[in-house]
Amino acid sequence: MFSQVPQPLRYAEALLQRFASLARAASRDALLGGLVESAAQLANCELSQLYLLDDTHTRLTLSAEWQDGILQPRADASLSSDYDGEQLLQYCLCQNQTLSLAELDSSLHQTGFLPEAQQPWRSLLCQPLLDEQKGVNGLLLIASQRTRELHGFADSLGHLGSFVIAHLHLLQRLRTPDLDQPAAPLAAVCASGYGLIGESPAMRSVYQLIGKVLHNPVSVLLAGETGTGKELVARAIHDCGLRRSKAFVVQNCASLPENLLESELFGYRKGAFSGADRDHQGLFDAANGGTLFLDEIGDMPLSLQAKLLRVLQEGEVRPLGCTDTHKVDVRIVAATHHNLRTLVEEGLFREDLFYRLAQFPIELPPLRERGQDILTLARHFADKASTFLQRTPCRWADATLEHLASYAFPGNVRELKGVVERAVLLCEGGELLPEHFNLSVPSDADGSRLNLRERMERVERSLLLDCLRKNHGNQTSAASELGLPRRTLLYRMQRLNISPSEVRWEKAQ
Repeated sequence: MFSQVPQPLRYAEALLQRFASLARAASRDALLGGLVESAAQLANCELSQLYLLDDTHTRLTLSAEWQDGILQPRADASLSSDYDGEQLLQYCLCQNQTLSLAELDSSLHQTGFLPEAQQPWRSLLCQPLLDEQKGVNGLLLIASQRTRELHGFADSLGHLGSFVIAHLHLLQRLRTPDLDQPAAPLAAVCASGYGLIGESPAMRSVYQLIGKVLHNPVSVLLAGETGTGKELVARAIHDCGLRRSKAFVVQNCASLPENLLESELFGYRKGAFSGADRDHQGLFDAANGGTLFLDEIGDMPLSLQAKLLRVLQEGEVRPLGCTDTHKVDVRIVAATHHNLRTLVEEGLFREDLFYRLAQFPIELPPLRERGQDILTLARHFADKASTFLQRTPCRWADATLEHLASYAFPGNVRELKGVVERAVLLCEGGELLPEHFNLSVPSDADGSRLNLRERMERVERSLLLDCLRKNHGNQTSAASELGLPRRTLLYRMQRLNISPSEVRWEKAQ
């Protein structure tokens, strides 16, 4: 790490002192300002800049700047800037690659992000800052007015910057107000979940498919029941991919009549039809370089399907009232709750378009197949609702958790979100109870047809599940609490058909 820097031993000692100094920083400004000061002084450069990505990974913000020995003040209005036009920054951001230029040429390189100086900037180093999952969450940049080779500082400054960002997140968590009765922590998002919530096997399969298509330009077809989160998956594909700095445009194909949908997608020229008093940019042009999400693609009229197929095949768009076509670079992510194969057989959907869209299909599982995710999602939605209402997070009664787990949720995640938010509004005592949820759980004729043995087995099953969840799935501890040999507990679990996935519902909470 130090072989390419001058006086490596002295540099290592100075770097260690900077780590120790930044570890004592107690505020965001001190931490970020200390980082850019440290980077500039360690590398003996006149300029150091820190850029941070927001939570959606779509905007890059200049968060701290050190120039000529002075921490530069940043007005609020000048902080938020979209650097999608700066090729050097975007290269580091999207390719996750260190950029080192010993001969910086303003005629060849776009350097608008560098501040004005009396002498031109001659050399530059831009280092991505990584999190624990090797994802980029910011950039640390140093520049010099002398022609220098700065690449030797990349690794050490990258580690220093990543340390500062991790310390910043820790400070933010520590400054969260303590609650007298804190709610159970939310389940951590899967490390490969791309911002989605769920640890069930069905969702892990979805994460694997997203990872395969993330950095490939192929079209994606999302299939699944209404309310399964197709738009969230489409946004995750965009936000975590190479096009995240460009636009993400959404259009529901079932929400507009055919003529209006065509003009919205392809645009039109002045005079193309009655009322067209000006040129109108279509959604394909608005999403150029980014992603266009076509929801409910199965409801698109056949005549528009032919035009969409041409865009997919040729990358060309012809606005209404125009005889010329022009190129667009748009990634299509489509979604539907219909079975498109059935629509193709019925002549309601073009077969060639189906195969073009379905280059990479992803089937989203219904919530009833994600049993262990139900309670994780419920806690997440309850916490967000409480934060929105500026209320103390609600506690969950055990009966409430059992009530939710036994419901099929035909409306999937959308229905779960709605009933949880309603329950938080109805909750007045700080504890969510079954009566706060408007769920019509089948009662098996209120149990009137169950004999005594079946009713006893139902009670025993509920008792064993509660004990196993309380002990985080540890069968030895659960057996000890129940006063049973572990072998007996395993036998009863098998007899009552208690699967490990049911027990894991509570493990991440």
